[in-house]
Amino acid sequence: MVSPKLSNTIVIALFLLFFTYESKGESYSFSSSSHKTSFDHQKVNLSIYYESLDKGSATFLVKNLDEIFNNDIINIVNLQLIPWANSHVNQANNSISCQHGPDECELNSLASCALNIWPNVNEHYGLIYCIEFLAIDGKNKMWKNCTKILGLPEKLFMNCFNRGNGTELGKKHINETAKLNPPHSFVPWVVVNNQPIRKDYAKFTYFVCKAYKGDAIPAACNVHLNGK
Repeated sequence: MVSPKLSNTIVIALFLLFFTYESKGESYSFSSSSHKTSFDHQKVNLSIYYESLDKGSATFLVKNLDEIFNNDIINIVNLQLIPWANSHVNQANNSISCQHGPDECELNSLASCALNIWPNVNEHYGLIYCIEFLAIDGKNKMWKNCTKILGLPEKLFMNCFNRGNGTELGKKHINETAKLNPPHSFVPWVVVNNQPIRKDYAKFTYFVCKAYKGDAIPAACNVHLNGK
């Protein structure tokens, strides 16, 4: 099981994966200990609408969103990841067209399966992080190694993907995105408590901390709210 503070371990594992993939074709797995902090339940809803091969989305998911897993902000957030944000359903044949082509549809489908099979945010974010990390480096075809790196069971996940269930789930994500008010105009489209933060998405932690009304304020919020 993947726990918070996972990114450094994933990066190291991916580095090893790249090295062994190019030299021996071997793979690595890891496990990490959990870190839990007690916070109250007045959580902030944080929704991220994205596309898997969009460079801005991938960078945000790997380099920006990762921040909340390396401090206690994740404990005050209900995080929802919504792929397929710029994809469209062809009503004539019920197929989906993705902004960056079939490879993106494949990765979006994988994300949908992960979200469905592993509702625990630490598990599905870990897998999506791994996939997007590879996508940034143009190595998205190596996605099959991500479940091995994270020690996640593969059978249900691959069944979901191979049977096309991820695409069917994708249609639900597309419908959900279509209900946005106001509509999204780019990705990543970041929404905090139903309010889009538009071009300020890189500063999402500030908006999350500002929206949080609970008493147990994470120490990291003091940095974002007070600059110290």
